[in-house]
Amino acid sequence: MNLILCGMMGAGKTTIGIKIAELTGRRWYDTDGMIVDRHGKISDIFEYYGEAHFRKLETEVVKELAEMDGLIVSTGGGLVLKSENNAVLQKNGKIVFLRASFETLARRLKVDGTRPLLQTSTESIRDRLARLMKERAPIYEHVADYIVDVDDKTPEDIAKEIVEMTNGL
Repeated sequence: MNLILCGMMGAGKTTIGIKIAELTGRRWYDTDGMIVDRHGKISDIFEYYGEAHFRKLETEVVKELAEMDGLIVSTGGGLVLKSENNAVLQKNGKIVFLRASFETLARRLKVDGTRPLLQTSTESIRDRLARLMKERAPIYEHVADYIVDVDDKTPEDIAKEIVEMTNGL
């Protein structure tokens, strides 16, 4: 059984995934990291091939990871928006939604100029983030087996909370 972390960009999926792997001794994978290793920077993929191509690459990675067992998987923020990805992940995994408030995400992301979905000429980063949260939060909540609020907690505390609530899977 795999443990899959989902949530908005900036929620801490990568950091917390690493911490859970350290606590449990399980292997950790980051879907965005795998795509970068194989295909180059995400911003370049978006620019040259478009978001649809990036989403196709995500699905390929998800299918590969779902064939393995005992993993901790940190997903990209939009990965669970595609129902095909969720079905594949849920066959051999439990999904944890790392829920963060708008203010927490805005604070964490304000210095990050690398997020393609925050790069827009028509909206401010805060407006774009608010719109993405409104669109995505209901989907994250729907697919999640567990929901963990991350505001005002350390990554170590969040990781311990997830390990305890999932009984280490």
